[in-house]
Amino acid sequence: QGMDSTLHYIHNDSDLSTNSSFSPEEERKSKVQDVVPQALLDQYLSMTDPSRAQTVDTEIAKHCAYSLPGVALTLGRQNWHCLKDTYETLASDMQWKVRRTLAFSIHELAVILGDQLTAGDLVPVFNGFLKDLDEVRIGVLKHLHDFLKLLHVDKRREYLYQLQEFLVTDNSRNWRFRAELAEQLILLLDLYSARDIYDYLRPIAFSLCADKVSSVRWISYKLVSEMVKKLYMASTPTFVVDLMNELVEKFCRCHKWSGRQTFVFICQTISEDDCLPMDQFA
Repeated sequence: QGMDSTLHYIHNDSDLSTNSSFSPEEERKSKVQDVVPQALLDQYLSMTDPSRAQTVDTEIAKHCAYSLPGVALTLGRQNWHCLKDTYETLASDMQWKVRRTLAFSIHELAVILGDQLTAGDLVPVFNGFLKDLDEVRIGVLKHLHDFLKLLHVDKRREYLYQLQEFLVTDNSRNWRFRAELAEQLILLLDLYSARDIYDYLRPIAFSLCADKVSSVRWISYKLVSEMVKKLYMASTPTFVVDLMNELVEKFCRCHKWSGRQTFVFICQTISEDDCLPMDQFA
């Protein structure tokens, strides 16, 4: 009772006019829930008010974004309607640090909300982050597999066309971005069919194998060997045969020594990880 009265006091006597943002009756109802004291939630939602950034703390929107998955988990998916507008406001915040914070946690929020709400409310935000600054995109990229595995197969396939875009960064020296892409592609092999792997992931993998930075190349050798393993186990044998022929053509017969060295390293990884039976390897 004491806590409730204190919250009531804080809410009613606050010089921050939170009521102004809840003026329409419909909007007020959309923010009402019974899990935590309503005044506490209203205070949290008011953190996106620009005036608070000027008078209270310039980082307040970032704190709000950081806590949002925890608030969503506490309220439950049945009360997502209370947070939806705030989430969209944060996702379009002018500060890239705020958007970056959301990008790093969007996969966690997807687990909390379930597939229907994710498809309707999170996928558009996710798509926006894919086109954002590298500082924001890396948050999405680091958990790309975690997010895509929660989507329906048809929706997931739509992102095959966009994976190529991760090869382009604001700063070409940002090699860790490409290394992370290679790591994620290894995980994504389990989510796509043999044809999709051959048509869409293979060209990206070959591009990464020829990267200027050795750290990126080493992860890419592992990616190609896992790709060989996955395609060998597929029902259609032509994909793995075509892939191996292309490895020979593109790297083994390359006029540059670095390309031929790449072929040797890929062969080493394939044999060490038992990706192929030895007769097939030979």
